[in-house]
Order: sequence, then structure tokens, then C-alpha cells
Amino acid sequence: MSGPAVVPPPLSQSVGYGVVVGLGVAFAIGMVFVTRALKKTLGEDNETTETFMVANRSVGTGLTASAVISSWTYSTALLGSPYLTYWYGIALPVWWAAGQSTMICAFGWLAIQAKRRVPNAHTLLELIRARYGVAAHLIWIVMCLINNLLNFTSMLVGASTAVSSLTGMDIIATTYLLPLGVVVYTYFGGIRATFLTDYVHTFIIMIILAWFTIKILTVHEIGSIGALYDLLKPLDKTQPVAGNYKGSYLTMTSRESIFFGIIHITTNYGIVFLDTGFWQKGFSAEVAAAVPGYILGGNAYFALPFAFGTIMGLGALVLEHTPAFPTYPRRMTAEEVGAGLVLPYVSQAIAGKGGAGAVLVIIFMSCTSVSSAQLIAMSSIFSFDVYGTYINKHATNRQLIRWSHIGVVGSALVSSTVATAFHEGGVDLNWLLYMLGILICPGTFPTAFALCWKKQTRLAAIVSPVVGTAAGLAVWIGTARALYGSATIATLGQTLPCMYGCLTSSFVPLPLTLAISYLWPNKTFEWSDLLSIKRIEDDAHGKVGARATHFDEATYFSPERVAYMKRMSRIAVIWGIATFAGHVALWPLPMYGARIIFSKGLFVTWVVVSLIWLWIALVIANFYPLVDGGLKQIWIVLRGAKGVDEKPDSGTSTPGELPDGDVRKEGIVSQIPVETEA
Repeated sequence: MSGPAVVPPPLSQSVGYGVVVGLGVAFAIGMVFVTRALKKTLGEDNETTETFMVANRSVGTGLTASAVISSWTYSTALLGSPYLTYWYGIALPVWWAAGQSTMICAFGWLAIQAKRRVPNAHTLLELIRARYGVAAHLIWIVMCLINNLLNFTSMLVGASTAVSSLTGMDIIATTYLLPLGVVVYTYFGGIRATFLTDYVHTFIIMIILAWFTIKILTVHEIGSIGALYDLLKPLDKTQPVAGNYKGSYLTMTSRESIFFGIIHITTNYGIVFLDTGFWQKGFSAEVAAAVPGYILGGNAYFALPFAFGTIMGLGALVLEHTPAFPTYPRRMTAEEVGAGLVLPYVSQAIAGKGGAGAVLVIIFMSCTSVSSAQLIAMSSIFSFDVYGTYINKHATNRQLIRWSHIGVVGSALVSSTVATAFHEGGVDLNWLLYMLGILICPGTFPTAFALCWKKQTRLAAIVSPVVGTAAGLAVWIGTARALYGSATIATLGQTLPCMYGCLTSSFVPLPLTLAISYLWPNKTFEWSDLLSIKRIEDDAHGKVGARATHFDEATYFSPERVAYMKRMSRIAVIWGIATFAGHVALWPLPMYGARIIFSKGLFVTWVVVSLIWLWIALVIANFYPLVDGGLKQIWIVLRGAKGVDEKPDSGTSTPGELPDGDVRKEGIVSQIPVETEA
């Protein structure tokens, strides 16, 4: 018997190459010119390490929030939340969203703690080496590289599959070409280019997502939110969901959804805490922007998988039974769904080639946006933590920049090659989504303790993640063999082996590091020891960069600033707890236990709330950065102004500068008392 008919690509290969290569090159050229304009008008010299790696620690709240949203707008999220909703129903996108919003807000606390304790750091790994020495540093290099590499490659696997299905492009060529333009503008612009391109990409993505969610509800096959409910309701009889209450797609009592939620929340804590790109964005933010930026970004981001996953995934279930759907009259196969093709197919059903083109654009935008952050993150490891630490301990600014450039190019090639290996080995997006945490999560608790618990010892930091990794792998493989008789790609990708392995690798290090730290304590550690990390202040000519000013400890740690950072730390803790309570404990969990099927009124309200939330996220991502200093800087760049109105968070004052703490200088809110200079 012949297999299911192959769905022909709706777009030509020329369109695919035009977007992947042409649009990538256009962005690269545009960002190169923007980077030069910023250097000329605002003193943002990307040839100095402080600018290239941490944007002189001067990024404001609006751009930080937008960058946070962009950092999590993976192509895996845009492809994954609809297809998992298609499989498991309305509960899934809530768990997907909660699996990212809570730890983004939690990272706001780590970001302000970093401002308090390692104000000069450029990477997470600098902190680890300064506190625990070489052995721990080498272990964290491996863990962070695995984290960034798996995140990058999983995104490339999903994105290249979708692009190939939409355009007919060779999937291997797509895998290597998608990061091409990113390499160029990241090479020249550093993390400042990452922030700017994050903003541009997110602006476009948010508009398209808002359009898609309205378009699918208004197509004549559906017509309204209420009509969507009426079409979904009978599906529990014709195609029931195993593990859902009464087989319904319209219930929060979904066994597979809550299992996925456990995996996703656990995994993403590891992803955030071990992602050196997230730490760099935290280092790059102004003191006043760190906590508000992450809280705004985290809570706004919730709307993307919540609204988009709900509407597109449930819409696909309905449209699949109409002639508009590309696979009609058959349903999608498990392979098509697992490869992330629900979104490409449903986009064609609601808007034909225009819908396919829109998906192609958002996949490209999300892929390149996240790629830039991942490339900067991995390149920073090669330049700072390998070259500058073990190969050339007295590296100059120019040498560090050169190795950052080498790291950007090398990271793109390695990631594309690993993604190709996954393609050839039969590993799809779904498999990677479920197993990521097993390798990523062992460093979650030891990393957090490195910045917040003085008593964690060097031995505990070294032993706990290694044992956690071994335990997680053993449970993963052992569970697959016990439940399914063998450990193959198919069985290792099942829900329970991945969940048990992920939980083991994440939580085994917690009691282990506590026990070792209390049983074999080290000499007293002081947070001031971390001030041994210094800023890289010399440029290629031995001078300080235009905006990379000298760090003065006494001025930076003024009583007013210290009090402000402590207060923001408390606010971050409160918001982190509140977000976890609201997005996990008080919302989906009680509804899981309620064992109800949505009424029509509840469903309509649910969808309307998700849409309102999505539009609020659009305002925060697209327009708040413009209000928060963006329009002013754009005007300065366009005029080619010679002066600089805003200075970086340098922690010092020199003659002619505004006093430290002045809102005009740092963007710090008015609660910080203005210091007076002697």
C-alpha cells in the first residue's frame, strides 16, 4: 500500500532562497550601517569588548523587555505550541506558556543579584571561575555549551523542516543558510546588534501573530470564536484524546499536557540559568532596567504560546476536516505533526500562499533573532572563557574581539552540522523538545547557588552537576528499556522516560550540593571576592572606549544604589513567586483537578482574554522600547548628532558628567536619591 500523499510546497524554492538568503543579507547590511551610526553618534564602539559583549551595561527597560520576549520567541515555540495543542487540546498552551514565563521572571532576580555582586562580569562562566576555580569552570563551559548548542540546533531542526515543507528547499541547505545573515551582523555588531535585531524581528513577528489569530477566527469555515467551539465539541467522540477527561480537547484535565508542563518548566529553568546569552542580556541592562525588563518581558511573553498555540492548534483540528486544508481528506500523520508542520499547513488553509509566506517570514525572523543571541553566547565562551582564560591570559581588547568573531562563525557551523546530524538520524522537533532537559538541567541549582548562597563549596559545585547528569541519563535510558523493552530513538522520545530523566537530572544536584557543602565546608567566602572580575577597558590603541568608563567601587556601591538594588531584589522575588503562583499553582493545576469540559461561555472568554493579552504583549514588545528612549536615540542617529545624552552605567563620575544616580544619566527611576559630588 502506498503511504499518505505528500503535500506539495505552496511556495517556490526561489521564494525560500529569497527570504532565507536575501532577507538575511538585507538585515545584515542594515545592521552593519546601524552599528556604524551608533558608533558615530552615540559612542557605541563595537570594537571595544565592553560594547561588543555587554553593550556597556546601558540597555533600558523597554529594549530589555523586548529582547526578553524575542529571546523566547523560538521557532520551536511558534511551531511547537500549535502542534502540541493539536495533539492534546486546550490545556497544553497554558502549560507551554507557564513553562517559560515563570523562569523569565525568576531570572529578573538573578539579574539584579548580578548587578549587586558581579557588576563587572561579562559571562556567567567568569563568575563560576572567580568563585570555584578551574575545575568547576571547565565543567560549566561544557554545560553551557551543551545548553546553547542544543537550543540552537533544536530551533534549526524545526525551522529548516518547516521552511523545506513551505518552499521545497533542500533541508540541509536550509539548515546551513538560516544562520548566514545572523553571522554577518553579529560578527560586526556584537550584542548591541542582537538587541536591535531582536527588536526589529519581534516587531514583525508580533504583528503577524496578531493577524493570524484574527484571520483564523474569521475564515468562512469557522466564522467566530463560538463557532470554533461548536466545531470542536463533537471531536471527543470521533477522535478522542487519550488521557484527557472524556477524551475532550476542551478540558484542562489532560494527562499528557501536565506531563509536558512538568518537563517544560523543569527544562526551561535549566535553559535560562545555563544560557550565557540570558546572563549577558542581564549584564547589559541598566541597574534600573534589569528587574522591570524581565518582569515585563516574562509576563508579556506568556501570551504568545497561550493565544497563538490555542487558536492555531484548535483551528487546525477543525480545518483539517475541510477541503481548505492541504492534507484533506486525510488527517495529518504523526510524523507530520511531530515535525512541526501543523502551523505551515493551517496557515495555507486560512490564507493560501499569503499565509505560507507569513509563516516563512516569522520562522525566519524567530530563527535569526534567537540565533544572534546564541551565537554571541557561544562566542563569548570561546573568547573570554577559553582563549582569554587558558590560551592568552593577557589578551588585548583586539584579540578578544577577534576570537569573538571566530566564535560566532564557528558556532554557526557547528550548530548547523549537529542539526544536520539530527535530520539524518531521524530526530525531529518533538523528540528534542522532550529530552533537552536531561542534559541541560543538572546545573540549575548549582548555578543559582553560585550567586545567592555563600556556603556552596567548590567540591559541591563540581560533584553535584556531574552526578546529576549521570543519574538523569541512567533514569532516562533505564525507564525507556523498562517501559518499552528497548532504548531506541522512538522509545527515548516518549513522555515518561523524558520526564523522569529530566526531573532526576534537575533535582539530584539539590540535596547533593547541600549535603556536601554542610559536611565539608570551605573557608568563609565573601561576595566581595567576586570583584576580582574586571572590566575590559582598553581598546586596540590602549585607550578606554568612548562609553566603557572606569569602574569605581566606592561610587558604584553608594548607600543609595545598594539600597535600591536590595529593594529591587525583593520586588523580583515577590514577582517571581506571584508569577509561579498565578501561572502554575492557582490556574492550570486546580483546573486539572476540576475535571470539567469548557462551556461555550468559558471558551469564548478564554480566547478573548488570550487575544487581549497578546495585544498587550504587542504593545510592550513593539512600542514601549520607542517610548523608553528609543525615539530619542533614533532621532539622534538620524541627525548625526555629535554629543551623547545618555551615559552607561559606569559606576563613576568624571568632571562634566551628571551626578551618579541622576535619572537623566542612567535611566534609573526617581526612587534612587541623587548623589552629590564632593
